[in-house]
Amino acid sequence: MAGSDSTDTLLETPLGALHRALGGRMVPFAGYAMPVQYPAGIMAEHLHCRAQAALFDVSHMGQAELLGEGAAAALERLTPADVAGLKPGRQRYGLLTTEDGGIFDDFMVANLGERLFLVVNASRKAEDFARIEAALPAGVTLRPLPDRALVALQGPAAATAVAAIAPDLPGMSFMQVKATTIAGIDALVSRSGYTGEDGFEISVAADTAEALAKALLALPGVQPAGLGARDSLRLEAGLCLYGNDIDLTTSPVEAALTWTIGKRRRMEWNFPGADRVRAELANGTKRLRIGIRPEGRQPARSHTPVHAPDGSAVGEITSGGFGPSANAPVAMGYVDRALAEDGTALALMVRGKALPARVAPLPFVPHRYAR
Repeated sequence: MAGSDSTDTLLETPLGALHRALGGRMVPFAGYAMPVQYPAGIMAEHLHCRAQAALFDVSHMGQAELLGEGAAAALERLTPADVAGLKPGRQRYGLLTTEDGGIFDDFMVANLGERLFLVVNASRKAEDFARIEAALPAGVTLRPLPDRALVALQGPAAATAVAAIAPDLPGMSFMQVKATTIAGIDALVSRSGYTGEDGFEISVAADTAEALAKALLALPGVQPAGLGARDSLRLEAGLCLYGNDIDLTTSPVEAALTWTIGKRRRMEWNFPGADRVRAELANGTKRLRIGIRPEGRQPARSHTPVHAPDGSAVGEITSGGFGPSANAPVAMGYVDRALAEDGTALALMVRGKALPARVAPLPFVPHRYAR
């Protein structure tokens, strides 16, 4: 997340000026200048999101529409998710898979009736859109939406706070999507997020994004939060970050994401990588994604080697840091399947020293979605 200090050649989201006005410390991230934190600091922003409500700019993500009869079937050529079974006004998390069973990206897809609405990762959007377009039959069109912004209002007070300017939002269910207005601004809203908390992701035209963000920040209990808090929140929630916890080398089974594979798709086995997924479901995998609790107070970061108590190398941490809500170091990573049981003792090799740790259940902090 750090990278070069230069932000001269980076892209800006529609909220760039507002971030700077709010004192945001800008860093390069996925080709954009993004706020890693504001003056309150990452710890305070994280805890405020868990206690009240935080506003995140996620406009760097890729948004697109898939139009035309057969759009759902076309997308199913690239994912094991059940897209065709998605009811209008509902959203689903899915994976784009490769022919050899790796994860090309993760994404959100919503059924808006006459079209599908997609949100993909910032670092992968060019590759994702090219891959999707290449798989489309005649009559189905992918339309990227670079002129839209995306913000996430997250936290237990989000629904109560936003009711003052969007009274219909608190009545939405988890993973529901609807077109509505917020403070008079046209918006596409989903009740979802990436923090483990209740909340909303809100897509608006780029030229209305600053007015929307200001209206949301003016609500009682809402404060801005940057990439740092977003990362520690999703880690505590046990949610994967593409490029860290999942990538082209990991399969849905290894990543403990088999729940994203639709029941019908498990009968059809007609998605990219189906042979590997089917074999791993039947026979198990060599490694699994797990939660890890380092003992003591020292965090273990990404790429920290994981050893068995006998000193043999058994895996690697993919995401790690201090969990402000857990009030302890937390991590995720991959280990040999034989060592993946909760409570199993591990050793983390930090600066040449073996730090004791144990396999821990995910998430580290319970999810509080609106069910």
